[in-house]
Amino acid sequence: MPENDKADRARDILVALALLTRLPLPRLPDAAFQRQARVVWAFPLAGLVVGGLAALAGVLALHAGLPAMVAAGLALVVQCAATGAMHEDGLADTLDGLWGGHTRERRLEIMKDSTVGAYGAIALVLSLGLRWALIAALLPVAPGAIVAAACLSRAGMPVLMAALPHARDFGLSHGVGRPTARACAIGLSLGLALAWLAAGAEVVTGALLGALALAWLARQARKRIGGQTGDILGASQQLGEIAMLLAFAAHL
Repeated sequence: MPENDKADRARDILVALALLTRLPLPRLPDAAFQRQARVVWAFPLAGLVVGGLAALAGVLALHAGLPAMVAAGLALVVQCAATGAMHEDGLADTLDGLWGGHTRERRLEIMKDSTVGAYGAIALVLSLGLRWALIAALLPVAPGAIVAAACLSRAGMPVLMAALPHARDFGLSHGVGRPTARACAIGLSLGLALAWLAAGAEVVTGALLGALALAWLARQARKRIGGQTGDILGASQQLGEIAMLLAFAAHL
């Protein structure tokens, strides 16, 4: 591989981490962010970092003698800290907007508002509660499933970006742009490969259930606001991760 290609790939990974995490990273030149629509192939690698840190924290907590529920709670704290809870915020805004407004314009207005409404609060409670319980069940026997779900749920985000038009002509998702089919295919392949290495053959069921969750969300987003936003992408990660953790837990 030519040296400039290697450098581009390395920058892509750093840009993906900058977009999807709040981890301390080297300062990147502005030119690196001009490739945002192309770096989506590296989104699963951001999931690998976030999921790996969370699983490591949980396993270390278990080895320290803490109960599985406490270890799972610490793993969730690490996940939220690593991402700045941006995906959780997207889930809350998505539920508030899609179901809290009666017109497309009002739904988009609600999604832009930082205030969390009833739908968003319920979504956060259920999302955190389900993930907490599922991680507690998986940590002692299959910590790799946590990593697999983190990788695959982020591999689906570029697919949604490519499949749906932008609901707004501004915002984070619009600024990133629409990825190519090639970038999406590479990201999916990478996500599946990483998930398989982390969790084995059970990843097939997890991927199928995650794809169903993604398809459902895509249909709702198209119907209610005409496309996708950064909040929709965040919600897709949360729903995909929950669906995959459920599939992994069902194999225990």
